[in-house]
Amino acid sequence: MDCARKVLRVLPKNPQLFKRSFTMTSSQRAKEAIEKLKETNPYYSKYADKIAKAQLTSAEEFLDRIERVVNPFKDGKIQARSYSELLNPKQKLAKESAEVPHKKLTDIMKMELIADKNADEISQIWIEYHKTKEVLAATLTTSQYQTLTERAKEHPIFLLPLPRSEGFEFIMLQFAANSVHFTPLLAYQVHQENAPECLTLVHYTEMQDKGIILMRGEYDTKVLTAQEAQCLANELQMFYYKTDESKLKLLETFTKRPDEFKHMELIKEVENIQLG
Repeated sequence: MDCARKVLRVLPKNPQLFKRSFTMTSSQRAKEAIEKLKETNPYYSKYADKIAKAQLTSAEEFLDRIERVVNPFKDGKIQARSYSELLNPKQKLAKESAEVPHKKLTDIMKMELIADKNADEISQIWIEYHKTKEVLAATLTTSQYQTLTERAKEHPIFLLPLPRSEGFEFIMLQFAANSVHFTPLLAYQVHQENAPECLTLVHYTEMQDKGIILMRGEYDTKVLTAQEAQCLANELQMFYYKTDESKLKLLETFTKRPDEFKHMELIKEVENIQLG
């Protein structure tokens, strides 16, 4: 699936959506808003049940929620939201990144399997170990991981465009300890830091003295396919492992000058990635 042939249709801005006659009731406007959302947002069906429940609340409050979904970016910044009933939030994370636990290799693998092996042998064992599991698995050099961590300190949050049959869906990533957490932008708008994740990549550093970092990715199969999860991991590599001026510029702009950030430029940087 060539990203170059895709059309950006996800979460479009439509300021006319909420410009209605003042004589129209909030209830009527809410009904029109949801019908318009069905037409313009290809991911509406995924959240339809939860959105239907939210419709039962105050019509004015519901209109505000829909406006923030249709117009997620205001003045160059993401409109954060805190409504908890649209999606099922995960348990609250610690507010300080230092409090987020550093995940350990011993939690998933017996260390004696690789303790006396060299980097090449460890890499082979790691890939074979995960071959029959529904997860992502890869290895990094210590140099790659150092680049990743240094860039993550400067740019701890970023957006990645995920190609799908309807167009692109923006996925937000955030670094915490030795993990990278991914969540759909819509979910983040609802729950902010407590948004349920669709993918988590963990980098295990226990073998770094042998020159190798082990990466494992777990994804929500209800949200992502294996190919889509791999696509996000590839995009992370493009922006955080490698030195590319155009991609570094996008990271810098997103972090320091969000009002200048252009989402179509981000799409162009990844449009040659294929799912498949």
